[in-house]
Amino acid sequence: MAKTSSGKEKPARKAGRVAERLREPMVYVESSALLAALLEGDASAIQRMRTADRLVTSALTFAEANRALARARVSGRLSAAEERDAIRGLLTFRRRCEIVDVSDEVLVRAGRPFPIEPIRTLDAIHIATAELLSEPPQVVMFVTRDKRVSENARSLGYLIG
Repeated sequence: MAKTSSGKEKPARKAGRVAERLREPMVYVESSALLAALLEGDASAIQRMRTADRLVTSALTFAEANRALARARVSGRLSAAEERDAIRGLLTFRRRCEIVDVSDEVLVRAGRPFPIEPIRTLDAIHIATAELLSEPPQVVMFVTRDKRVSENARSLGYLIG
């Protein structure tokens, strides 16, 4: 057993748990998955977000989500109570997340070609954001419901959840 600074013995960390945590991917949540969770109760997206140790998203995600909630309210898709619940869920997600700004570097990367074209600008910004996380693609899991994002992320080596 290892000793603390006071000389007392402390239990050693279990190597299996440490190794397991090191293998868990960072989870990049793209807007379509967040909205599926907030508006449709998508159990798969909710589960991925709840169990992730490290959630990351673009600042763009919050602009997209807020606009989608406003459209849903105006169109009658959401009641006032459902809108409040969705906004609470969005705020909870924001508190748990690392938020990456839409920087010049992200925009430059988003403007370059992607493996599978065509891809919309906002989708390209999400993928470009993940590419600039300083993590190898094999340790980043994309949570998305968008086919173009999924196909491009997969072709770049990212896990898809």
